[in-house]
Amino acid sequence: MDFNMKKLASDAGIFFTRAVQFTEEKFGQAEKTELDAHFENLLARADSTKNWTERILRQTEVLLQPNPSARVEEFLYEKLDRKVPSRVTNGELLAQYMAEAASELGPDTPYGKTLIKVSEAEKRLGAAERDFIHTASLSFLTPLRNFLEGDWKTISKERRLLQNRRLDLDACKARLKKAKAAEAKATVSAPAVPDFQETRPRNYILSASASALWNDEVDKAEQELRVAQTEFDRQAEVTRLLLEGISSTHVNHLRCLHEFVKSQTTYYAQCYRHMLDLQKQLGRFPGTFVGTTEPASPPLSSTSPTTTAATMPVVPTGTGLAPSEEAALCLEEVAPPASGTRKARVLYDYEAADSSELALLADELITVYSLPGMDPDWLIGERGNKKGKVPVTYLELLS
Repeated sequence: MDFNMKKLASDAGIFFTRAVQFTEEKFGQAEKTELDAHFENLLARADSTKNWTERILRQTEVLLQPNPSARVEEFLYEKLDRKVPSRVTNGELLAQYMAEAASELGPDTPYGKTLIKVSEAEKRLGAAERDFIHTASLSFLTPLRNFLEGDWKTISKERRLLQNRRLDLDACKARLKKAKAAEAKATVSAPAVPDFQETRPRNYILSASASALWNDEVDKAEQELRVAQTEFDRQAEVTRLLLEGISSTHVNHLRCLHEFVKSQTTYYAQCYRHMLDLQKQLGRFPGTFVGTTEPASPPLSSTSPTTTAATMPVVPTGTGLAPSEEAALCLEEVAPPASGTRKARVLYDYEAADSSELALLADELITVYSLPGMDPDWLIGERGNKKGKVPVTYLELLS
């Protein structure tokens, strides 16, 4: 009990001394030991890294989970060390609604069949989104959290210790300065031979003069200053090594950023591929409307067969392109227009769905043109002696 009380009193004294030193520094009444410029730059760099890591982490969480309530729920599960329950993505929920609507409205109707196809695509999009969120969380968010909850807490702890060591050092410097000033004053005012008879009523220590007392106080303050300086230098070195480790943190975060970009690229590529497949499937459905790329009510002067076809269902004709067997035959016999052919570069590989379409390879150059009454989302492509329909979304028109 006595030992604990002594330790408590000692800790209280140290805390009081640091508080006094800190207050006097704030009011400009005490000198402060300044750190070197390199150390200050390391501190500023570490603070900037911590602040921006927090911002990037929070905004990435918003990107992956826009629902704030869901983010709070996931945060609570993580703090309680419990597994986060699986949550249906928005795409999967939309797919479920569409499938139920198709079942009730009639799966054999054109609308019902289209709803089923779109629901399957939305389900695949939801699964891709789920994989992206999982991959991004592991490869990007987890390392950022580990830095903030691990390395940064260690750095903050050592910085607080360094601050306390500096306050102790400056307090020792102030105590030594006051002791030396008092010693010099006592030395000047003390008589050459102390008159003990005169000073006995006012002095508890009769065997030494005031100058000798302050001399002992100076020696004690110098010893405390040497100890405080040693502890401060040791703590400064430990803190400096931790702050220099921020460079390694940047390298690690750079690698994680590359992983995040890779996962995001994969996710969007999957989404694009799923939607292109869906668009191709919907284009083969009988009675499916062709997308309107022109205004709903164009001026009379700009009306053309192509514009009219863009706003109406595709109706097969004897020389049209609807039936696949007849279209292949017609395409071989139809000569390209004298004017209106263009060169196009293929953006992505495309596998022909039937004999009326032309298979494409990425980066190859082909000749394309349009025929009256064609779907504006398709063109006729030529490569050597081969002809076939090609989707416009897979092409980059050059001239």
